[in-house]
Amino acid sequence: MYSCSRLTAIRLSSNNFHGQLSERIGNLKSLAFLSLVNNSLTNITRTLQILRSSRSLTTLLLGFNFMHETMPEDINTDGFGSLQVFSMNDCSLSGTIPHWLSKLPNLEMLFLHNNHLTGSIPDWISSLNLLFYLDITNNSLTGEIPSALMEMPMLKSDKTAPKVFELPVYNKSPFMQYRMPSAFPKVLNLGMNNFTGVIPEKIGQLKGLVSLNLSSNQLSGEIPEAICNLTNLQALDLSGNHLIGTIPAALNNLHFLSKFNISNNDLEGSIPAVGQLSTFPNSSFDGNPKLCGHMLVNHCGSAETPLITQRRKKKKSVFALAFGVFFGGVAILFLLARLLVLLKGTSFMKKRQNNNSDDIEATSSNLNSEYSLVMVPRGKGEQNKLTLTDLLKATKNFDKDHIIGCGGYGLVYKAELPDGSKVAIKKLNSEMCLMEREFSAEVDALSTAEHDNLVPFWGYCIQGDSRLLIYSYMENGSLDDWLHNRDNDDSPFLDWPMRLKIAQGASQGLSYIHDGCKPHIVHRDIKSSNILLDKDFKAYVADFGLSRLIFQNRTHVTTELVGTLGYIPPEYGQGWVATLRGDMYSFGVVLLELVTGRRPVQICPRSKELVKWVQEMRSKGKQIEVLDPTLRGTGYEEQMLKVLEVASQCVDHNPGVRPAIQEVVSFLNTIDADRGSRGRVWLSVLRGREATPRRRRS
Repeated sequence: MYSCSRLTAIRLSSNNFHGQLSERIGNLKSLAFLSLVNNSLTNITRTLQILRSSRSLTTLLLGFNFMHETMPEDINTDGFGSLQVFSMNDCSLSGTIPHWLSKLPNLEMLFLHNNHLTGSIPDWISSLNLLFYLDITNNSLTGEIPSALMEMPMLKSDKTAPKVFELPVYNKSPFMQYRMPSAFPKVLNLGMNNFTGVIPEKIGQLKGLVSLNLSSNQLSGEIPEAICNLTNLQALDLSGNHLIGTIPAALNNLHFLSKFNISNNDLEGSIPAVGQLSTFPNSSFDGNPKLCGHMLVNHCGSAETPLITQRRKKKKSVFALAFGVFFGGVAILFLLARLLVLLKGTSFMKKRQNNNSDDIEATSSNLNSEYSLVMVPRGKGEQNKLTLTDLLKATKNFDKDHIIGCGGYGLVYKAELPDGSKVAIKKLNSEMCLMEREFSAEVDALSTAEHDNLVPFWGYCIQGDSRLLIYSYMENGSLDDWLHNRDNDDSPFLDWPMRLKIAQGASQGLSYIHDGCKPHIVHRDIKSSNILLDKDFKAYVADFGLSRLIFQNRTHVTTELVGTLGYIPPEYGQGWVATLRGDMYSFGVVLLELVTGRRPVQICPRSKELVKWVQEMRSKGKQIEVLDPTLRGTGYEEQMLKVLEVASQCVDHNPGVRPAIQEVVSFLNTIDADRGSRGRVWLSVLRGREATPRRRRS
C-alpha cells in the first residue's frame, strides 16, 4: 500500500490496529483522505509529525484513538496547509485547544468533542476564515463565550459553506457521515462545558448558523433578543444553564426551527401560545418552575380561554345559589333545582365543546373521554364508533414513542385501533392563531375531497381545546425517506419504474385538488415528505387539507406564507400570495428529486440548491450528468431526461410559463416504464440536438 504513490483515500476505521503509525504512510504524497477512527493507536505527537509528509491531506480523522494522552501544545504544521477537516474527538485528551490549529488556513471543520480539554476558547479562533463547523462539546472548558467566536466569517455569512472532501465509497460504517458533505451544516456546538457569563448579544451576527448548542454550561442572564436574527437556525439548545427572564416572543420568527430546548433554567412568564414555539413538546420547557403554558402542568392564568372563564363563572353561580339555599328558603332552592335540570338537559355536543380540559393528556382520567366520539364527515358513511379513550389507549396517552412526524400545525402519532387497523392521528396545536378556522377549513376540505391518490381521511375528534384528525396509516412512510434517508447498502432501492409510478400517482392527486374538487385547493406545501407511500408504493398526497381553500371566483388566496425551504416558489418572496402555479413549482422540485436523487437544499458546503444546479447543468448541455448516478446505465435515461425537461418547465422563474397540472399528468402518463428499456427512444434536448439512445446493460 505504501508504494501506491497515486492513492488518494484510505479508510482504516473500526479495526483493531494498535501501536504507532508507520512512517511509510508519509510516502503517499497524493493522499487526500485518511480515516483511522476507532482503533487503538498511540503517540499522537509522532502521528501528526509523520502525516505532515502527506502534503495533499484535506481530511484527517483520528478520533477514538490516543486514549488519555495529552494534546500536543506545539507542533510543526508545515504540510497541513491543505487540511480542511480535522477530527480528534472521543480520545479523552487532556490539555488545551492548541495554538497550532490557528496555522491551518484552510480548516473548515474541527471536531474536538468528548475529551478533557481545559482552559478557554482562544481568541485566535476568529482567524480561521473558513471554519464553519466547530464541535467542542463535552470537555472541561471554562471562561466566557469569547467575542472572537462572534466574528467568525463563515458563520456570519449566510452563503453556502465551502465543499469538503467526499470519499466515493459507501458502507454501513457509523463514521460514514464524515464522507457525506450533506451531513454538515454550519454548526457551533459548545455544550457540556463550564462556560460562564451571558450569551453575547453579538451572537445575532452569526446569520449562517443552522445549529447552536450552548447546553449544560453555567451561563446566566437572559436569552438575548439577537438570537431571533438567526433565521437559518434549525436547532437551538440552551438547556441546563441559569438563564432568567422571559422567552423572547420573536423566537417564533425562526420558521425553520425543528429542535428546541430551554429546559432546566430559571425562565419565567408564559410560553408563546401561537407560532413555532407552541409546536414543541413539554420536555423542551421542563425544569423552569416559573414558566407556564398550555403544554406544562403550570398553566398561565392570563392564558385562560373565554370558555374556561365561563365555566368558572358558572361554578361561582352554582356556589352562590347553594349559599342562598343554605340561608334562604324554598324560592332559592327552586331556582337551583331548575338550574340543575337545565344543565342536565344540555346536549352532548354542547358538553363536548364546553369541556374544561386544557390538555388532551389530562382527559385519560376524565370520564367524558368515553363519550367524545370520533366524528365522520357527512357523506363518508358509517364507521365503527370510536371514542377519545380508544385513541388514548392506542397511542399510550399520546406517548412520544408513537410520534411519526411533526410540523408547524402539530405532531402526528401512529395508532393501532381495537379492530387491528392502523391510523395516523394528527394532533393539532389548538392554541395557534386562527386554529378554529384552520380546523374547520380542513374538515370541510377533507369531507369533499376523495381521490385514489389523496391520503384517506377517517374522521376527527374535538375534546375541549384539542383537535384530532385521523388518517389512514401509510406503511412505507414518505418519498423523502426513501430518496434521502436510506444510506445503508442493505436498504431497498427505488428503481426508475417505481419512481415514475410515484410521480404519476402524486401528479394525479395534485390534479384532483387543483381541478377536481370544489372549491379548488392550493396545497401550499408540496414536498417529498408530503407524498406518502402505502405497502404497494402507491403515492398519496398528504396535508392538502391544511391549506386555505380557493373559491371559484378567486384566482389566489392571500394568507400567511406556508412552505418548506427549497420548495418555495421565488415569487412568494414578493408578496403573501399562494397560487396553483406556486404548487407547480414545488411539484417540479419533487420531480427533480426523483430524477437526480438529490435534496432540494444541500446543507453541505458549497453545494447549490437543486433548482439552480439543474438549470446551470442544462445550460451547459450536461443533462445526463444531472441524472441520479445510481440509475445511470439502467436503460431508462431517455425517460428520465423527459421527466427532467417537464420538471424544468415547472420550476421556471416565470409562473406564467409553468404548465398546469393536467398537462403534467398527461405527459407523465405517456411514459411507460415497462417499455423504457427496449427499442430506440429519441428525445429532443438542448438546442434541438438529439440525445444518443443508450442500450440497456446486459
